[in-house]
Amino acid sequence: MIPVLFHLGPLTVYSYGLMMALGFLAADYVIRLECIRRGLDPEYSSSIVIAAAVAGLIGSRVYAILDDLPTYLADPKSMIFSGSGFVFYGGMIGGLLGAYLVSRWYRIGLGVTMDMCAPALAIGQAIGRIGCQLSGDGDWGLPSTVPWAMSYPKAIVGWSPDTVLKLGDHYQLVPACSSVADCLNVRVHPAPVYETILYVGVFIILWSMRKTSHPAGRIMYWYLLLGGSARFIVEFWRVNPRVFYMLSEAQLIALGMMLIGAVGLILTREKNPAVKDQGEKVSREAVGAARA
Repeated sequence: MIPVLFHLGPLTVYSYGLMMALGFLAADYVIRLECIRRGLDPEYSSSIVIAAAVAGLIGSRVYAILDDLPTYLADPKSMIFSGSGFVFYGGMIGGLLGAYLVSRWYRIGLGVTMDMCAPALAIGQAIGRIGCQLSGDGDWGLPSTVPWAMSYPKAIVGWSPDTVLKLGDHYQLVPACSSVADCLNVRVHPAPVYETILYVGVFIILWSMRKTSHPAGRIMYWYLLLGGSARFIVEFWRVNPRVFYMLSEAQLIALGMMLIGAVGLILTREKNPAVKDQGEKVSREAVGAARA
């Protein structure tokens, strides 16, 4: 675990930030390959990723602040100057909004754009979770005795009774240890590793779909279904408050993603696959017009 890579004067380079940057670069590469395959301007990928990165970081931070407002109000500077406190769902919402605005600017079909973004989202998530693992930002799981369980003594959010938690009798979070020294004996599920593995699997599935004729937007619906399922499963081992029976807030959102994805797949099941080719033709013409 390496939460801080190095310092450049007053600048601190965090491992989470580096992996997040690599995730954006990987997403840009994936979308660029799709632009080339579809006959679109490769620079369209950079426009999408830059807009999604900026909007995603803002959305992620805003979500984190609103989700734990009392803590941030107690230390307002941490709203900006902190290496932790980014939430994926806020980042996804902001990133998709950024991609939507770029697609409108270029006059590219939203369905086509979302299909190119879906595999990129999955691989970006996989790499981003490696950053969570390296930094110890609190995304680990519940205490466990499985052989691969581990501790995070150098976690950026600390490894203490305040962060090493377990589920109580009524599914509330309670300390899993009584002191910092006691916490060193606790091992937990490496939940970020689980998510990395699952999201790589989601990426492989989505990437294999891209050359199959299908209505525009269908790959994104598959992402919502598969990505939501992955998060829903991992949450059973994550240290997050249970807000509805045994389910966490993230699981409820994941269920919403899965529902939207399933409904979208049903609604597009009978559509003519030729819609895809027509959408790509219109998109190529739109990019040419935008460049002109």
